[in-house]
Parts: sequence; C-alpha cells; structure tokens
Amino acid sequence: MIATEQLVKNIVEGLQEKKGHRITTADLTEIDDTICKYLVICTGNSPSHVHTLAHSVDDMVFKAGGGHPIKVAGLNNSIWVAMDYADVMVHIFLPGEREFYDLEHLWADANLTEIPDLD
Repeated sequence: MIATEQLVKNIVEGLQEKKGHRITTADLTEIDDTICKYLVICTGNSPSHVHTLAHSVDDMVFKAGGGHPIKVAGLNNSIWVAMDYADVMVHIFLPGEREFYDLEHLWADANLTEIPDLD
C-alpha cells in the first residue's frame, strides 16, 4: 500500500486527468472520531463524466500501487459516486447534488484545500 498523502495525490491526478472540476481535499487528521483521514470531493459535468472520473481514479491509484477501492457506490446512476480507500473517501458529484449535500460545509472544521481546475 502507498502512504495516505500519496494516495490523495494519485486520486487528484486521476480526477484532473479526466477534467474533474472544483476538486477539494479535506484533511480530517486533526479531527477526532472520523471514518477516514481525508475526503476528496469533485464535480463532474454529466453522469457519464462522473462515471469516467471514478474509473480514472481507480486506474491511477491501482497503477501507483494503491490497489482498488474497498467499496464503490453510485456507479449505477453516476449522480454521486463514493469510493472508499479506507483512509481516503472520494466523492464525485453532479453539480446539483454537490450543492445540495455541501460536504465542504459539513466538514468546515477540516483543513480544506481547493485544487485549481486545469482547463
């Protein structure tokens, strides 16, 4: 397995490779009783784009030696895909669902880092 910080970098690279938008990482390591150490949140343009982003993350992490996620949920409709890498949870949303669930607000006490879009 690769280090958690490297896993986050590989996930972000997988999202950027397929033009994911508004990528945000949430460092939860200073917060007690969380289910993971990091969240990575991203927006896709359409269900097919969300699906493609999830597969890109899986490919990038696997090629880097991080294995496959423990669980992936949401690929059947690709409105909100959640990928569980134990220490890192990846959430890929359509724009409306991202605004509705507003994970950044829920985890506002975390160290949030916005990754600039590449395009």
